[in-house]
Amino acid sequence: MSFDAKTKGTLLAVAVGCFAAGAIVTGVLDLTPWSSAESNPSADLEALRRIGQGFSQVVKEVSPAVVNVRVTAKVSGRRPSFHGAPPFDFFGGDPFHGFFEQQPEEDRLERGSGSGVIVSADGYILTNNHVVTEADEITVVAADGERYEATVVGTDYRTDLAVIKIEGKNFPAAKLGDSSQLEVGEWVLAVGNPFELQNTVTAGIVSARGRSNVGLAEYEDFIQTDAAINPGNSGGPLVNLDGEVVGINTAIATRTGGNMGIGFAIPINMAKQVMDELIKTGKVTRGWLGVYIQPVTADFQKQFRLKSTAGALVADVNAGGPADKAGLKRGDVIVRYQGEKIEDTNHLRNLVADTEVGTNAEVGVIRNGKEKKIRVKIGELPEEEAAAGRQLGGGFEEDVGFEVKNLTPSLRRQLGLAENQEGVVVVNLKQVSDAYQQGLRQGDVIIELNRQEIADVSDFNAALGDLGPGDTVLLVVITAGHTRYISFELE
Repeated sequence: MSFDAKTKGTLLAVAVGCFAAGAIVTGVLDLTPWSSAESNPSADLEALRRIGQGFSQVVKEVSPAVVNVRVTAKVSGRRPSFHGAPPFDFFGGDPFHGFFEQQPEEDRLERGSGSGVIVSADGYILTNNHVVTEADEITVVAADGERYEATVVGTDYRTDLAVIKIEGKNFPAAKLGDSSQLEVGEWVLAVGNPFELQNTVTAGIVSARGRSNVGLAEYEDFIQTDAAINPGNSGGPLVNLDGEVVGINTAIATRTGGNMGIGFAIPINMAKQVMDELIKTGKVTRGWLGVYIQPVTADFQKQFRLKSTAGALVADVNAGGPADKAGLKRGDVIVRYQGEKIEDTNHLRNLVADTEVGTNAEVGVIRNGKEKKIRVKIGELPEEEAAAGRQLGGGFEEDVGFEVKNLTPSLRRQLGLAENQEGVVVVNLKQVSDAYQQGLRQGDVIIELNRQEIADVSDFNAALGDLGPGDTVLLVVITAGHTRYISFELE
């Protein structure tokens, strides 16, 4: 069998790429240049066949545990609601779009489809919360075509995970791996039921780890992959080359509604922790610090005299909460938690959530340029709280970009403020201003400017008096009942 130069180069590139990514094959690929008289195309093709056989073996191991999850919801003039925006809305579409069968009557049935993976021989199945949320009936179609009625064991919208169960014994359970051992560039397979095409397998690599602030869930630490994921893959497994589940496929970034090479999976280590609690108690208990936090920007780094932008800025403290009782204050920058250096707000939030309630946690903060340690007895996250540390942040003065007005009794009532609240309210805010770009909004109430308390317009003007173009302004504002920091440059 002979090959032209272009074909030979392509085959060699594929083979080298597969080996570099850690494909499971035996034997050694002959990397001798194709032009050499000693080259052996037959041996190289055999190596490629073994790579394919390696993928096939992984699929044979995991596919029996992958199921199609079909849901039905009885709707009375409404769509099933998610806790907040449906995760896939962020990416331009409802994951069930195209699967729902809508009837013209006010009362109708809506049907959707997703995926799941059996994790125990007695029928526990791990899937996404958004696949089963508010479903009235859940039918599981196993790989062998058998159908089972499923019940919800527990759901956790904060991670978009759910556990359902089917009755029976000796179900084929998937092996769960260790997602902390994943490497960027490692081969992975996505298995699921995209567009109700049961047991579809796609291959790709781990594109990135630790993706957060994606906007899909409150607690995020996503694996990003280019293995093709499409509507219907939600809840299916992401598998490594040892046949172990390392993630639960959850969402895609897309402008078309289909795969564009950017998919997200929940790490199995996070999923296992949530799953175990849901099976044991039906709910997830998380630690609570009782602070509202925001990222440390370059401007904040300068204002608070920090060495880097690592850490989480305390924008507000819940009155009577764990942090308040321990003495944390607005303006503290949390840089360590239980001895671990804090990278960003998401990192802190996940660490606190994983802390056992009642733990006396050591929190390292920078206050007024000096680092100190504070012991905080971690509480239990209240249901109404969004996170262990909720992340915030979201005559005309030409150099500021907005006007301010004194608070009146009417404005205080309208904004939900205390009767004695002092400060100035932002009005006529220019959207082209740096203040707007950094998150200031009309209706925000400014109570500090460059660490000076602001009671009224005269205080505000006085605080601005010594500042000029290019100077940095640090505001403390009240938004929706909580304080946060905003920093911008005067124009």
